[in-house]
Amino acid sequence: MTPPLRALLLGVALLAMGACTPRATDVATLPAPLPALATPPDSATLADADSVLVRFSTTKGDIDVMLRRGWAPHGAPRVAQAVAAGYYDGARFFRALRGFVVQWGLAADTAATRAWRGRRLPDDTVRESNRRGTVTFAAGGPNTRTVQLFVNLRDNARLDAMGFAPVGEVVRGMDVVDALHTGYGEGAPAGKGPTQQRIGAEGEAYLAKDFPLLDQVRAARVVRLYPATR
Repeated sequence: MTPPLRALLLGVALLAMGACTPRATDVATLPAPLPALATPPDSATLADADSVLVRFSTTKGDIDVMLRRGWAPHGAPRVAQAVAAGYYDGARFFRALRGFVVQWGLAADTAATRAWRGRRLPDDTVRESNRRGTVTFAAGGPNTRTVQLFVNLRDNARLDAMGFAPVGEVVRGMDVVDALHTGYGEGAPAGKGPTQQRIGAEGEAYLAKDFPLLDQVRAARVVRLYPATR
């Protein structure tokens, strides 16, 4: 069997196995990126899924993230629901620290930021380490997670003991993550980057004017659901 045919058959087999969620290494063998769903599933359907594949289409390219409920029963469905609601569309990667993390999740529209800010989640137990490529909620203390996320650019195992529970992992497009602009560094006053307070108050207008090089999520969409095993 030729390598291309083997890859194609593997891709077909993975798509047929609705109750089996592929690992990152499996998804990487698919012959091409999967198309996004034309209509996003409702919140209850997303919450019931074992895993959800979502795509963040950015100014640098596409980043596919597999959200895994087994890793974070509270956190993974929340991200899927926010993606389906269009919350991340237009959001900038406002805290991009070379060799550490890239963070986003303050909306371009200040009304959306205000609407989601109070929807705090209970903490998840840390089941997976914050290794390179994992996606984790930013938080300001116990039970303060809402919609802000970061991708680990390196293995950050020290975050595990601090209660940062990964909710998923980048399964395609880590090269895109690595290419996101990190030139502004940490937010003020520790660095020259934007302040979260002003992003929350002024939204995209502030970032476009003062930090135009920051990369942006053009659109975030649900790509595929993997049902829970009954």
